[in-house]
Amino acid sequence: MNKQLKISSWREALAVYTKPRIVGMIFLGFSAGLPFLLVFSTLSAWLRDEGVARTTIGFFSWVGITYSIKVFWAPVVDRLPLPVLTMLMGKRRSWMLLAQIIIIAGLLGMAFSDTATQLQQIALFALLVAFGSATQDIVIDAYRIEAVDKLFQGAMAATYVLGYRLALLAAGAGSFYIAEAYSWQTAYCFMAMLMSVGIITTLSIREPEHVINEDTIRLEAKLEAAIGLDDKRSFFTKVSAWFIDSVISPFVEFFQRNGWLAIFILLLIGSYRISDITMGVMANPFYLDSGFSKTEIASVTKVFGFFMTIFGAGLGGILVLRYGILRPLLVGAILVVLTNLLFIVLAVSEANLILLATVISVDNLSGGIASSVFIAYLSSLTSTSYTATQYALFSSLMTLPAKVIGGFSGMVVDSVGYASFFLYSGALGIPAVLLIIYLIMQHKDEDNKTAD
Repeated sequence: MNKQLKISSWREALAVYTKPRIVGMIFLGFSAGLPFLLVFSTLSAWLRDEGVARTTIGFFSWVGITYSIKVFWAPVVDRLPLPVLTMLMGKRRSWMLLAQIIIIAGLLGMAFSDTATQLQQIALFALLVAFGSATQDIVIDAYRIEAVDKLFQGAMAATYVLGYRLALLAAGAGSFYIAEAYSWQTAYCFMAMLMSVGIITTLSIREPEHVINEDTIRLEAKLEAAIGLDDKRSFFTKVSAWFIDSVISPFVEFFQRNGWLAIFILLLIGSYRISDITMGVMANPFYLDSGFSKTEIASVTKVFGFFMTIFGAGLGGILVLRYGILRPLLVGAILVVLTNLLFIVLAVSEANLILLATVISVDNLSGGIASSVFIAYLSSLTSTSYTATQYALFSSLMTLPAKVIGGFSGMVVDSVGYASFFLYSGALGIPAVLLIIYLIMQHKDEDNKTAD
């Protein structure tokens, strides 16, 4: 793992949030977050409000698989230039603009479809939105990593989270308000218009520097030679060489750069979010079963919790600037485990709004810290030669195990109750804590060897 410079004072750390590229991530985060709920819970609410059967609505959730398999076309985004657009705007901005146009087209297509007679058409447009959104995620992640030094990735992650959360409010609560006053079709048209925030930002920012270093060139040449692709005169060998360079090389480079520690790093990536995602699946049912009203839940968890998450994300970015990545990463992992224990207190107590607000505050604060620091950590793991491909791999691995394990959370609650469930979900975070401690120790050993 590369050594990283740190900012020595809190004042300098706070001043980082005034840098134009870091501020710009708020708007790109908004553009990334806006489509997400529009093909998930907001879409489910629209369909149910129109009388669509719950079984059919459940099938629509399969659209979300698109986000989990984006790693399959990330190499295309990473290496393939777009005709004309790439020449005019650069690789990252051209793909960003194309993805945003696809999202707008899909949202308008959904808005002008009839839920009574054109459900299949709505599903296809929703799939188009999800594909455009996942593609936009790939390229925005690549831009975020390439636009600034690794020292500032925590701050970039924090402003990204702020924009993303604002977009979730707009696509969630905002869509409901518009649908109540006018119609769901109007709401989706308005959301399509809001995507102009992303387009304006894309046209305003500068293209980041995309570096392919000499080690990468030698690695790709070595892999091509290993399977006999030295002669690239035929179409087949050209396509095969592109596949080796764009798809195989990013994985080989990651393992070559990190050695045997790559296994532990991947285990950490797959386990870091398991605790909070598993707990989050049962959070709203727990609040309702505890006797809190929907209004109380919305006020405390959605509005109040929103500000605590943003504060936590900002604090996480500052901690990375002051102390590097691994130590704040450990703090975030420990806090996530400990906040599960607070939910046990909530589970064994009578419904108390002040206690709920306290637990939610601590949970969202720790979640915000953990999220921004973890994004910075994933960003630090990528090579500048394969930014989009490697980060797409990491982000897919980050959520897949957590979603699989989280799917059994209801069974655990039914079997042992909420208090034991929160103890169980907290324990799921312990492996991540141990892995981080191990990586910190390895990092210190490397530093000592370098010093010797």
